[in-house]
Amino acid sequence: MIHQIQLVLSPKEAASDSIIRIAISQELSVDPAHISGYKIRKRSVDARSRRIKINLSLTVFIDEPVTEQKFHWEPRDVSNAESVIVIGAGPAGLFAALRLIELGKKPIVIERGKDVRRRRRDLAAINKQHIINPDSNYCFGEGGAGTYSDGKLYTRSNKRGNVQEILELFVAHGADENILVEAHPHIGTNKLPHIIVAMRENILKSGGEVHFDTRVTDFVISNNKITAVITEKISETVSTSVTQEFAANHVILATGHSARDIFELLQRRNILIEAKSFAMGVRAEHPQALIDSLQYHCGLNEVAVAREYLPAASYALVHQADGKGVYSFCMCPGGIIAPCATAPGEVVTNGWSPSRRNNPFANSGIVVAVDPSELKEYAQHGALAGLRYQQDLEKMAWIAGGKTQTAPAQALEDFVKGKLSSHLADCSYQPGITSAPLHELLPAAIGKRLQEGFKAFGQKMRGYVTNDAVIVGVESRTSSPVRIPRDNEKLHHPQITNLYPCGEGAGYAGGIVSAAIDGRKCAEAI
Repeated sequence: MIHQIQLVLSPKEAASDSIIRIAISQELSVDPAHISGYKIRKRSVDARSRRIKINLSLTVFIDEPVTEQKFHWEPRDVSNAESVIVIGAGPAGLFAALRLIELGKKPIVIERGKDVRRRRRDLAAINKQHIINPDSNYCFGEGGAGTYSDGKLYTRSNKRGNVQEILELFVAHGADENILVEAHPHIGTNKLPHIIVAMRENILKSGGEVHFDTRVTDFVISNNKITAVITEKISETVSTSVTQEFAANHVILATGHSARDIFELLQRRNILIEAKSFAMGVRAEHPQALIDSLQYHCGLNEVAVAREYLPAASYALVHQADGKGVYSFCMCPGGIIAPCATAPGEVVTNGWSPSRRNNPFANSGIVVAVDPSELKEYAQHGALAGLRYQQDLEKMAWIAGGKTQTAPAQALEDFVKGKLSSHLADCSYQPGITSAPLHELLPAAIGKRLQEGFKAFGQKMRGYVTNDAVIVGVESRTSSPVRIPRDNEKLHHPQITNLYPCGEGAGYAGGIVSAAIDGRKCAEAI
């Protein structure tokens, strides 16, 4: 017989197979000898009180064999099938390509950046030499921004589609099965590249195509349809550009939130785009031990004991300041702040964590919602108003940091008090930080609301506002400031009927899983 049960155990108890079996026997009133085995379906930490609990959802097998579910993805030959152009090899593009193959279509994936192996050299150049390759960086390249920005798979997008299906596809391509269990699943930046490569190999095995170093420069449009996609081959050794034309039946546009040239191309070609709300702010970094002590209700000298059976602690904070949301975004326990600029002359921050989340710092974006109606001085830019606002703040951060990838920073308590920091705590941001008055440099609509938000966060987490923490500017790529409209049911653009705007860059997703879901939905719509 198979039973579905819930258990609430201490962290130490939840780490012991024998104790779990005893708890099962008590819950079901069965002899432990009759328990063939169990599978953990979901596991979450409840740290709201000093007595921390682990919630377990179990499938228990009594007097029958434990069934093991195998996850795999079978390539199928679509080499001679009708093709679909997929622009962008991030989560939306890759999952769209896999779904197209399942449905008997041939994906032709066009990616401006490099494959994950060659991409690493450009990331090293940003960190060590402060050199930005505008086509290969933390945002552009195989796997998109998600490849090197943590691999968090938690989403509230259950209404958008099948989250479990996405997680199982990750497992089928090499992810640990724990992502099917944890309440806040996470792969880790160190493991994601291997999974992304496995996806690409399956696309190629099926007869699909993947073109790296290939930047989209224009569309051929006839009778409200794209008939061809014009590209330029990017080469580090050949100065002469090589153009190529890909015939198009259908086009999935999954270029991410930082492909500004694509938004500009659409505007130039009079293809409808719209301004939308987005977020701007800073990245806050604390010692991980401090966050552990606050979240696990223990002193700093007790953290090692508390962490023996618990993960690095995270947090999620939100506050309404002057009618606008101030909130934490992409919180990275045991993580690193990364330089995510996509062009020279700008400084952009983001964060990531390795799979073990064992770095000494915890960082999170702390951002303020920005509505297009607040950007009256940028009105002349139309739908690109928010994008130009982003660019100006990123340039401000670049200038304040010394016109390199060194980032402007301020001790957190000093920022809240409006005081220039004479000393900054150690920080994981590899290009380096320099003291700057972010409370003055940020627009009042951002800075004042952040100050109020941090004060509120300090009341919720006593000890959060401290000069042992630093804020680093700017966190500007949490979401796209532009939406590419589409039909609610058929998912194609209202003007260009074979163009399918998709994922974060089009304004329809907010993370790896929701982007992957949206990619699959667009493939199904085609």
